[in-house]
Amino acid sequence: MGYVFRKNRMLKRIVPAGIAIVCGIGLAISVTGCSYFGENEDAMVLIRVGDRVTTVGDFRQIFEITKTAYPYSALKEGTAYTDAQLMLLDQLTEEMIILERAEEAGIQIENIELEKAVSKIKEDYPEGVFEEMLLENAVSFESWKERLRIRLIMQKTIEAEVESKIEITPDDISRYYKERREREASDANAAGIERESEEVIVNELRREKAEEAYRKWIKELQERYTVEINDEAWEKIKKT
Repeated sequence: MGYVFRKNRMLKRIVPAGIAIVCGIGLAISVTGCSYFGENEDAMVLIRVGDRVTTVGDFRQIFEITKTAYPYSALKEGTAYTDAQLMLLDQLTEEMIILERAEEAGIQIENIELEKAVSKIKEDYPEGVFEEMLLENAVSFESWKERLRIRLIMQKTIEAEVESKIEITPDDISRYYKERREREASDANAAGIERESEEVIVNELRREKAEEAYRKWIKELQERYTVEINDEAWEKIKKT
């Protein structure tokens, strides 16, 4: 097909937020149904990580959903639309890398785990509202649930390979106090630091360490697996 792939593309954006993946509507949606674009273009492979592929059609359909998270006029300003497309490209690439690692490590989500997560999400909505939201976005419940399974697998993988290995030592806490005091300009603010509970400090340190460890982990995975981006397909996406 004449595809031009860039191998081992360096991700422009590593998402620290991956440490606390939100398994709600948002990116846990996958669209099914009729394509609004040319079928030949939609079938083009955009991203390949190992045996996993994301097509142009996959990307376009998911992007239609992610656009709803932006204010109406936000994507009309400057390069905002292209930036949003690039952000999604990086998110999907990162997702595929993590799923590749999950498969390698034998990490799965059992049906009972998935059903519990579905029930927890639906509890936050009045009766019938959740289903209406899916219908409004032309999303089948089964497609949404499969995307949720993917997000849970990612979360489980990150917890096993990143979060579970984070340790907070007394030296870390002492260093936290010292660095915060140096950053604060007034004695009043410095006194506020002393009143912070150890639990709050430990949580903050854990978050910082987890984000740093996550970035390193993702970079190592990207170097381990072959990541290919189809430049021809990406150019077609940017023109739509």
